[in-house]
Amino acid sequence: MNHVLIGISGGIAAYKVCEVVSSLAKRGIKVRVILTRSASEFVTPLTFATLSRQPAYTDADFWQPSNGRPLHIELAEWADVILLAPMTANTLAKVAYGMADNLLTNTLLAAECPILFAPAMNTMMWLQPTVQENWHKVLTFPKYTAIAPTDGILACDAVGTGRMAEPEIILEYLESFLFTQGKQDLQGKKILVNAGGTREFIDPVRFIGNPSTGKQGIAIAKAALHRGAKVTLITTSSSSIPLGEVSLSVRAVRTSAEMHQAMLEEFPNADITIAAAAVGDVRSKMQSDRKLPKSEIPLNLELEYIPDIIADLTTRKRPEQILVGFAAQTGTEAEVLAAAQEKLARKGLDAIVANAVNTSLTGFGTDTNQAIFIHKEGHEQTTPLCSKLELAHRLFDFL
Repeated sequence: MNHVLIGISGGIAAYKVCEVVSSLAKRGIKVRVILTRSASEFVTPLTFATLSRQPAYTDADFWQPSNGRPLHIELAEWADVILLAPMTANTLAKVAYGMADNLLTNTLLAAECPILFAPAMNTMMWLQPTVQENWHKVLTFPKYTAIAPTDGILACDAVGTGRMAEPEIILEYLESFLFTQGKQDLQGKKILVNAGGTREFIDPVRFIGNPSTGKQGIAIAKAALHRGAKVTLITTSSSSIPLGEVSLSVRAVRTSAEMHQAMLEEFPNADITIAAAAVGDVRSKMQSDRKLPKSEIPLNLELEYIPDIIADLTTRKRPEQILVGFAAQTGTEAEVLAAAQEKLARKGLDAIVANAVNTSLTGFGTDTNQAIFIHKEGHEQTTPLCSKLELAHRLFDFL
């Protein structure tokens, strides 16, 4: 069973961590919480103990041994991942300079597991040169990974950078870290991902499309981001995309032509390109710039094939670049596999992801997926049914 230790320092954003603790506990993950003295002024230890079904510790527990051992050592060894949220300017300074004057900071120093932290503070505080110096210093330490604060309305009614990341973003990072053990093996890499189903318009309100929601492609972008990559995501769906991430560039498109142009512009800079989008195969030759009355819609709509984006990228690919495609298929496992292998060879891809979209747990719009990864050299790997974020990490491990 996974163990997550959550450290909370004294900021109003502490209330957001209640949702993180509750969600983790409901998933069957063991959660323990450490609160600084100031954090206890915002949310009580009893609240976190109740939500986590585990003890919540304060400095009053510091000198009480746990199983005959110092508590901070026992907690540091117990944790698989430590989350520090919110991280205040005060705690950030202590971490930057290795200070240990309370239970939380002593535990952080004793820990060898990955530590994820999410700062939160007023914009003017965040922009202070000393705070920025501490922030960049901590980012150089291998065991620390940050979820940068975002822009928005702060508790003091100011508008600017300083909001702690929302609980759903923190939970996604934790899911990634529990799977990868916090490794940053894509640091320095540029990853290009496309996602979602394109729309081929007949007029401004009618189109030929498909049911793809872009969830799997977005999950791949997030997994790459969590592993340290610089990511460009070209998507027809902008929902569930982390905000405020300096290493994430998002380009919104609608049609296959817009997707094609964006991919051509971004592809030369990418080390790894993963084409997860469900790009249309055909479009209407007739495209009206006004909504057509029903009587003017032709019953025999003349169609034309859409240029193949992947085929175009293959002709432009440099030897050191990796290009991965998706094969969303229906049928038996053998039929899905055969179609993917044919597509892998025909399009000259480095690898392909084959997945059946005709089941209730692996189709378009689901939160889970299952796939077969196939490499051009013949290696294959079948994944278990898992979350789309986990499948994304399994794909990067396979590559």
